[in-house]
Amino acid sequence: MRGGPDPALPVGGATRAPRKTVRFDVLTLFPDFFLSPLKISLLGKAIEAGKLSVFLHDIRQWATDKHRTIDDLPYGGGPGMVMKPEPLVAALEAVRDSSLKGRRIYLSPKGRHLRQQDLKGYLNWEQIVLLCGRYEGIDQRVIDHSIDEEVSVGDYVLAGGEAAALVFIEAVTRLIPGVLGNEGSLEEESFTTGSLIEYPHYTRPEEFRGLRVPEVLLSGDHQKIREWRRLESDRLLKSRK
Repeated sequence: MRGGPDPALPVGGATRAPRKTVRFDVLTLFPDFFLSPLKISLLGKAIEAGKLSVFLHDIRQWATDKHRTIDDLPYGGGPGMVMKPEPLVAALEAVRDSSLKGRRIYLSPKGRHLRQQDLKGYLNWEQIVLLCGRYEGIDQRVIDHSIDEEVSVGDYVLAGGEAAALVFIEAVTRLIPGVLGNEGSLEEESFTTGSLIEYPHYTRPEEFRGLRVPEVLLSGDHQKIREWRRLESDRLLKSRK
């Protein structure tokens, strides 16, 4: 739905997240960027099951001029445009629900790297507001005044924060109890178990174009399988250094 003082697109149809779920509010210039990813696969199922709520907010709704201007030239010169502080701070203040324990995050290449071991801590927040920048970035005063944390999803440049926001939402959502069909998947994953690279996976058939599944995986000896997987993870890690 659109319109009103808080023109959000709630994905999943709820107006407020149930207390034992995580609510994401995404501030973006392109709400439609999120619609398909949030309706399918793991995220779509989590929203449908009431484990997750995502609200999409068009930042331009908080612009104050008739052209809905949200960017301007940078002081000191330089290429590109910078997102203005007034609409961003107004948006951050409008979507923040003071009745919920919340965190305001700006997706930025300058931010702290998002790591698997840090993700579980985000489940302690009832509301997470994600600000997606564009152009050359946002006015520093927005960060100083209204952002709790800057987060980076990697050392590379994207056109905006939308793709990074989807990475963040999915990474956190996978840890919400009951979201994954097989909770054991979390225990087996490489970043969770301490290894940086996961072991190779195989499925049927046993032989494909002359390549066979390693015999140890067919042995039924779970101790030997665990040891093989550990050694393979170590080997792959060393080969990538």
